[in-house]
Amino acid sequence: MATRRVLLITIILSYLLCALSEDIIADMTCRADIGQDEISKVWEGEFFPNISYIRYEGPASRNPLAFKWYNAEEEILGKKMKDWLRFSVAFWHTFRGDGTDIFGSSTKRWPWDDGTDSLMMAYNRMRANFEFLKKLGVNFWCFHDRDIAPEGKTLKETNANLDAVVELAKKLQEGTNIHPLWGTAQLFKHRRYMHGAATSPYVSIYAYAAAQVKKAMEVTYELGGENFVFWGGREGYQSLLNTDMKQELDNMALFLKLATAYKKRLGFQGTLLLEPKPQEPTKHQYDWDVATTMGFLQKHGLSDEFKLNIECNHATLAGHSCSHELEMARINGMFGSFDANTGDAQTGWDTDQFLVDIAEATSIMLTVIKNKGIAPGGFNFDAKLRRESVDVEDLFIAHIAGMDTMARGLRNAEKIVEDGTLQTLVDNRYASFESPLGKAIKDGKIGFEELEQEALNSEEAPLPSGKQELAEMVFYSFI
Repeated sequence: MATRRVLLITIILSYLLCALSEDIIADMTCRADIGQDEISKVWEGEFFPNISYIRYEGPASRNPLAFKWYNAEEEILGKKMKDWLRFSVAFWHTFRGDGTDIFGSSTKRWPWDDGTDSLMMAYNRMRANFEFLKKLGVNFWCFHDRDIAPEGKTLKETNANLDAVVELAKKLQEGTNIHPLWGTAQLFKHRRYMHGAATSPYVSIYAYAAAQVKKAMEVTYELGGENFVFWGGREGYQSLLNTDMKQELDNMALFLKLATAYKKRLGFQGTLLLEPKPQEPTKHQYDWDVATTMGFLQKHGLSDEFKLNIECNHATLAGHSCSHELEMARINGMFGSFDANTGDAQTGWDTDQFLVDIAEATSIMLTVIKNKGIAPGGFNFDAKLRRESVDVEDLFIAHIAGMDTMARGLRNAEKIVEDGTLQTLVDNRYASFESPLGKAIKDGKIGFEELEQEALNSEEAPLPSGKQELAEMVFYSFI
């Protein structure tokens, strides 16, 4: 009881300091009112009292806290916008982001946070998360286990912290359609993972990582999550001089097989996702891009158990366009989910900016339409505010801009599909494969000998134009 009284006194003093510091924190909202009962109910009320529910007002609106292009219930090509897009908020960037980067310390402290990693702060952040989701009109969120609950002195204590926060999240979910798009385990930040997790040369760390994934998968299942993600923040190598690459790859494959087996024992029906992640932080990342990740899964017999979570910023770090990675995954039946962000063309690291390029969004949505949607995946905003964006309303503005960009891309893609000109250009380019010879090739009914005779007996005809500039003209005419 004495500890509880000290905690409540500390909270009250923090609240009073917040109320007296409005000149310092400008437009940032102070923490909500103090409640009673358990610690998880210490703060009640609103964390964003000056922001109401975000509504669709149409392209003519100049209200920064309104949608101009995203109209959730509007039908596009026979499906509601919200079902095409399935937006999700990234807990780590939105509620844990403090402006820190590799060259600078934090630049902001949100009103639900006192800078500590206490259990009380975890409750505050979770309440802020649900208020934000409701006001933004988004039903999905994504999390790492260590984002939502603090690490304890032992694994047992850490798991208890996670259970406590998940219990609060379950209560907040009641009566809503809100649940996780996906969950994952944070196997990169703690010093224990400095050598990797599933690729660690130390079996004790391998075991700890397995225990952490097991628990993270359980709480994702408990919260009704639709997917579970694996991404190798430190699964790679800087130099082969001190690395057994084959053993690390084999160990990683075994780890994923163990996770697959446990998913089935748990009864979790969600999709397992693997995320290509180049140069984060190693220069030789095992899951470099879609092609290498698919090759790894195929070699180890995991292709039927996993799909890919693709991030635009990672595509460019791997030397590809976002559309290239999405199409590569789609045509191989591996497109699972999407992290909607972008990098800076002049910066060679993962800046995780909100995607606001209309042309890129249109290209992305053309792939999603070809894929007939993205469910049970979605568009997770794995993106963060810039260091100098310190107002609470900036969180809403950034997500609104990202949602409007993808919605505008969807609207443009619909027009391109219905117009048909671009697809006709593509069809015409490959029309010769609809000839008898072309069909024989596609059907596997002809060999090199027959093709040699065809080449010997035919005069070499001039090749038609590829019409690249015309295709670009047609595409950009819809932007």
